[in-house]
Amino acid sequence: MNVQTKIELPEQLISVDSHVFFTDEWVTARMPKRLRETYVNANKKFREDGVRARGGWEPNINDLFDEVAWSDPGHFEPNEKLKSMDRDGVYAEVIFPEVGAAKVCSPHYMGDDWKEALSCYNDAMADFASVNTDRLWCAYQLLPFDIDHSVKEVERLVGRGARCIQLPPFPSEVGLKDYFDTYYDKLWGLCQETGITVLNHLDTNNQYMDLIKRDPTEQRAVAMGMPPFQMAETISMWILPGTLERFPKLKVVFVEPGLGWLPFLFDVILDGRIIQGHYKFPQLSMLPSEYFKRQMGATFMYEPHGLKVAYDYFGPDVLMWSTDFPHPATSWPKSVEHIDDQFTKAGIHGEDRMKILAENGIRLFGNQ
Repeated sequence: MNVQTKIELPEQLISVDSHVFFTDEWVTARMPKRLRETYVNANKKFREDGVRARGGWEPNINDLFDEVAWSDPGHFEPNEKLKSMDRDGVYAEVIFPEVGAAKVCSPHYMGDDWKEALSCYNDAMADFASVNTDRLWCAYQLLPFDIDHSVKEVERLVGRGARCIQLPPFPSEVGLKDYFDTYYDKLWGLCQETGITVLNHLDTNNQYMDLIKRDPTEQRAVAMGMPPFQMAETISMWILPGTLERFPKLKVVFVEPGLGWLPFLFDVILDGRIIQGHYKFPQLSMLPSEYFKRQMGATFMYEPHGLKVAYDYFGPDVLMWSTDFPHPATSWPKSVEHIDDQFTKAGIHGEDRMKILAENGIRLFGNQ
């Protein structure tokens, strides 16, 4: 069933997280006329609801994005995206939308039209990637309220060259069942069969929104630092209920959680409690860290110390570098300099360095 092409490992870098602003005009051009106004209004309503959820607070855009990168044409247009990547020495990227379709093309905002709208959004992403499918790897959007529809959508996207799908990291907060539920078995089986990687990107949740309203700092600096650690819930919910035990070839990657705290999560919280004998999980045949090493991965930007401790704990096979273009932590357009600096500080060289910078990305998203 797999239709993806094999590409040779390039000397350039593979970034497993960058962003594109898919404008309303780009998306609605792929929609029937009757849906266009509904989508634009849904997107507007989503943004307004976000302001209300934050208690009226609006962040300064310069705190959220790199001004030069945000304005670069590669943030909006596929041919320019390739030029921006060339400028940075990056061969291929996994591309995420600035606002995922699963947030806007939902039953809450689009009623009964949500399935068709979500597919149209995915077509807009596929058209972006079609300029060069060897280099532009879109994180296609999925919102599995209807599992049969989701299975058909993945099958359709595989036909369009899809390599990965993005799912909400906190499914219960959008009204979905948690991902350990057997409701999803057909979907995980299909992803396992086709080699489609499941992506959970860093995101906000209800706890974060409540903290935003309570945070007394001008830039909401307390709240802004919390989302990576809240991903511990997502990671644990994938592993501990036994989903990866039942689907041993399913691949799940956590995007932008950072690395330095992950060894603590596994060593003390997940593996540690089992080793101490206080917690038992009869549905698991291995320690949680072994599932992570076998089937999971995490991305990072610039984090020399975190890179070293995660490398020492997990090894190189689950670590994936990214530019995070065009957000403040982006290394663009000086990624080569940033990489040389942090990998030297982390003491990682040679073959393992190339695994982290390119080979792991090719294995998951290229040579399927």
